[in-house]
Amino acid sequence: MEQEDVKTYYLALDLKDDPKLIEEYKSYHRSDRIWPEVVQTIKEDGVLSEEIYLAGTRMVMVLTTTDEFSFEEKAEKLRANATMREWEKLMWNYQQTIPGARPGEKWVMMEKIFQA
Repeated sequence: MEQEDVKTYYLALDLKDDPKLIEEYKSYHRSDRIWPEVVQTIKEDGVLSEEIYLAGTRMVMVLTTTDEFSFEEKAEKLRANATMREWEKLMWNYQQTIPGARPGEKWVMMEKIFQA
């Protein structure tokens, strides 16, 4: 795909400030432990790549998507998928919203403020 055919999004979310929980959360995201259905669903939704970075308790997700990708469609599919609902419920044991998140908002879209 050419560069203009993709979009990149940056989103933020926090983990609960508990070293044991943080290690458990990280272990769920190892390639040998993550649920295969989760990875399959991510790819089916138009996500070309998904990366999550962690600093302390703050996580940043980088999504590279097709031009047609839609957060609204992804959310709708997630609500209809029992496995993904179960995964999200499990992950919420480790996660918490960042300050300033709207009610019901989990991963918060980050604003690009600089590019060189």
